[in-house]
Amino acid sequence: MREDHIWRQIEQVLACATQRVVLAAPFIKKGVFEAALAAIPSHVQDIQCVTRWSVAEVAAGVSDPEIADLAAADGRVSIALCHNLHAKLYAADDVCLIGSANLTGKATGLIPDSNIELLIETSTAHPEVQRLLRVIKDTGVPGTIDLAHQIRKQADLFQADEEAPRVLVAGHDERPIPWLPETRNPTRLYGVYNGRHGKIGRDVLAGILRDLAALDVAPGLGEQAFGNVVLSRLRAIPEVQRLVEAGRLNMDDVQRELMGSVGCTEERARRFTETIAEWLRYFDEIHLVPIGPWEIRQGRQVM
Repeated sequence: MREDHIWRQIEQVLACATQRVVLAAPFIKKGVFEAALAAIPSHVQDIQCVTRWSVAEVAAGVSDPEIADLAAADGRVSIALCHNLHAKLYAADDVCLIGSANLTGKATGLIPDSNIELLIETSTAHPEVQRLLRVIKDTGVPGTIDLAHQIRKQADLFQADEEAPRVLVAGHDERPIPWLPETRNPTRLYGVYNGRHGKIGRDVLAGILRDLAALDVAPGLGEQAFGNVVLSRLRAIPEVQRLVEAGRLNMDDVQRELMGSVGCTEERARRFTETIAEWLRYFDEIHLVPIGPWEIRQGRQVM
């Protein structure tokens, strides 16, 4: 079998398209995307690309948001982003390939030391293929050039941060990455998420980007939806779960638990506890009660 066998399968299917093409893969590299577009006959005017962009994944080099520039130059392509996409599908009219291969050099065999991948031909009428296409239609958000450039800029900043994890590819681990909020000012999160960070110092910005990478929020959300995702991640922190269950949380208890579970110093545990309280105060309806040890309590404070 040729090393580029997977690519030859994709190329042959795309070359037979007459009306419509769908390219769906979590990771798409610019060079392979360009080759895929070149394989599609010029008379095919309906090309849908479905992928996902995250700052961490782009920084890790597994995906290129610059495909948005290629799509715009081609003029036939629309890009939709589905943050939880893991399926790989390459469809031309009523025929499609499904399997394991992303649209990358290593997956398609277009670069040496390629992955061992599998693509199987089936009909786009298959119920599971139709289900996937419906989910994509219902949940996808536009992958615009502006959003692509925003993701790239943040990925470059994240990659330049020496304290950022070197490998952080969302969706590849069954267990969530342990996370505690770092930035002390959660009011800045949504602005940076939307690419507005011109007046924020370098060190502060690096901490915000690390928080955003760990939160792994889908791109393109409105502020309320963004806040809901952040709040769900906050409430998933083991030391915070009691607030949801009991409606109150003793801050001294949180500090002691962090010292035991995370293994940090008393000072760092205190700082993490104060930061968690700030995030909860901004994203949730809680108030602080200074009776004995400080407590975080659910709900608005009654005056």
